[in-house]
Amino acid sequence: MKEIWNFEKCVSVLAGELELLRKIAAAQERVRDAVMNREWADFDEKTAEVNRFGEDFAHLEDERILLFSALKEDCSPGNTGEKSFYTLISGLPMEEGRELSRLYRELKMENLKMRALNETFMTYLSEAKTMAAAYLEAVCPARGGKLYTRRGRRVSQDLRSMVFNNRF
Repeated sequence: MKEIWNFEKCVSVLAGELELLRKIAAAQERVRDAVMNREWADFDEKTAEVNRFGEDFAHLEDERILLFSALKEDCSPGNTGEKSFYTLISGLPMEEGRELSRLYRELKMENLKMRALNETFMTYLSEAKTMAAAYLEAVCPARGGKLYTRRGRRVSQDLRSMVFNNRF
């Protein structure tokens, strides 16, 4: 189905994406807090919430792509070359261009903030994993970097979930 350029729908989609990005950021903050505080009770629900928001965002992103491809087709029919967002909106009336530009900038800023927070969180997780592996190596040097289940089977060393049995 060919999408037709509609300014109001485009504003609605960009505003929806912005709202969802803010919800995703808040949900990811709850996940980060849960990990940092080792609160695992509702962890699956928190990550499922982030995933649901992500799916909703992907649907809006597909809509946005269709809308702007319609604008691109309206501006230069038959041209399949890539055009930047600002080049596309330059042909719109000034007020429409300003509103879309404002929403797009806010969307990009929220995206950059979330990306920076996620990178620091991933760095934290990587450091924690490295520290746990170093601890295991120091405590049990004879194991040669291998992990085993309680039944003696060898398991992956990804350290995603590990429980220490401190009863001897």
